[in-house]
Amino acid sequence: MSFSPLMRTLLWPLSVAYGAVVRVRAWLYAQGWLRQRRLKGTVISVGNLTVGGTGKTPMVIWLAEKFLAEGKRVAILSRGYRGANGTSDEIELMKFRLPDRVCFGAGKNRFAEGHRLESQQPIDVFILDDGFQHLQLACDLNILLMDVSRPLAGEPLLPAGRLREPIAAMSRANLIVFTRAESASGTLEAIGKLHRYPVFAASTRLLGFRRFGGDITLLTAEEIGAGPFFAFCGLGNPDAFFRDLTNWGLTICDQAIFSDHRRYTQRDISAIKQAAKRASANAYVTTEKDAQNLGTVMFDEAQLYVAVIDLVVVPEADFRSVLERTLETGAGAAV
Repeated sequence: MSFSPLMRTLLWPLSVAYGAVVRVRAWLYAQGWLRQRRLKGTVISVGNLTVGGTGKTPMVIWLAEKFLAEGKRVAILSRGYRGANGTSDEIELMKFRLPDRVCFGAGKNRFAEGHRLESQQPIDVFILDDGFQHLQLACDLNILLMDVSRPLAGEPLLPAGRLREPIAAMSRANLIVFTRAESASGTLEAIGKLHRYPVFAASTRLLGFRRFGGDITLLTAEEIGAGPFFAFCGLGNPDAFFRDLTNWGLTICDQAIFSDHRRYTQRDISAIKQAAKRASANAYVTTEKDAQNLGTVMFDEAQLYVAVIDLVVVPEADFRSVLERTLETGAGAAV
């Protein structure tokens, strides 16, 4: 979200009003005037302070994988933003990566969805996707993600800027994870010196590429060919994806950016193909989330590859120790 200085000035009064509303809302919950509801299972929230991507979905998948490996019964609660019929692109991506191992609840009322799930079967851990502003549901651990590639200094609140809440709302977080740490030199070293504080770093790691419409076999950057590739995506932070592709050694001849959560139409696909032809691309590359929004479209002229990623959290041992203590404490107790 980028506005001219003039537009930001015009929107500033709305940002002031918006900020007053979110501050009062948070205060009412903190004072108990607005009541939080609690599930039986332990609730771990993953969220951020801004609109746009900070790596929430990869973090949710990472957490689910860790808990599943420990034999925990896991459920993911998501609003299903810009989705329909109880699902969304992000939910479908998580289902693809966590097939039949996790229960899902989608809807604005995350408590109702969680209560429905735990009335059907025992749940050890609920992971609340994009839950930092979802104050209606009591959480046992609040994980706040902050993208180091997009600093927040001087960033206004909505609608003039990207902030959903004032920076001071960070105080509600139990853990802060700086994502895309690989994009800012010195981040890992700096966080390593903050071992007394609940601050961690997460870097994006390429697992491989899979053929769109094919099986789940992962190919290396060398195996998918030299390109050049036409890259496209509809993300909250598209620049991070294009930067990752370069870091992974792919030759990108051109790129296209669409709105976040874009459900691609045939017109979009035709425009992508025409742009790729003009750029003399030999193949296409996109993200896992975008692959969920492509439906059954065909890329007959050239192969489309989907980049598959996960996270590396540092220091992981300390991070997992906090998770273990949260589970041992149990739902309803302070972290």
